[in-house]
Amino acid sequence: MTDMQTSSTPTAALHPLDQALALEGTGPGRYQGRITQAYWNMVGPYGGLTAALVLEAVMRHPDLLGEPVALTVNYAAALAEGAFTVEATPVRTTRSTQHWTISVLQAGADGGAPQVATTATVLTAQRRETWSGADLPMPEVPGWAECAPVPPVFPVQWLQRYEMRPVAGMLPAQWDGSEHDSTTQLWVRDAPARPLDFPSLAALADVFYPRIWRRRALRVPAGTVSMTVYFHAGAELLARTGDAPLLGQARAQAFHNGFFDQTGQLWNEAGTLLATTHQIVYYKE
Repeated sequence: MTDMQTSSTPTAALHPLDQALALEGTGPGRYQGRITQAYWNMVGPYGGLTAALVLEAVMRHPDLLGEPVALTVNYAAALAEGAFTVEATPVRTTRSTQHWTISVLQAGADGGAPQVATTATVLTAQRRETWSGADLPMPEVPGWAECAPVPPVFPVQWLQRYEMRPVAGMLPAQWDGSEHDSTTQLWVRDAPARPLDFPSLAALADVFYPRIWRRRALRVPAGTVSMTVYFHAGAELLARTGDAPLLGQARAQAFHNGFFDQTGQLWNEAGTLLATTHQIVYYKE
């Protein structure tokens, strides 16, 4: 694939995620796309979509070495509906690893010069087969078929893009300030179902609502400032997983003066840990 190749033109036949990830090469490591309402959240696109866009730009780059191992996305400002530019640069390449910096730029509402809305780093690598293991087994929970789907709780578009089947720890029934544990478990997959790949896995890592809503039963303003995703599976395993649902689990670790962190895990139905994630989230009372 050359750097100037254009993705397929979005059509109704394309999955909504593939439409949202459509990028056109405009120069070396430089791509242009468009934010629509399809994955809209409160004041901008769903953060998982932004993470997927960043990774998509790296995956399209002709100099890509290996597969994603780690992704960190820093949300400097909310993206607006409309055109954006993403720039992906391989800043250092060794025999088996490659380090990337990525910026997402967008012109302001006044039509001025583009400004950075998102910065990111990505580590890709050529993995070598060796001993592997996992210290975090998948929790024993009812299967996908045993759990009922729930309709979106809030009227935001991105929730329409996923089918979620809660297991435990969903939103409080009463927003009364009562204390709860911060853990959530749920089954989730793209809606409509879509074969898993690295960008979609990155997006799925952000499906968890802010842990403070669960911990305190207060719907306070909150938003992710930075998110890291570690990939523990290669493309072959993702292909074998296909469009089957994943089990997600998330919990917070500490809340302090306006910021809290939350960790998350995603397993496939076979119990293999595919990805882990860590976020720092802003909140305000």
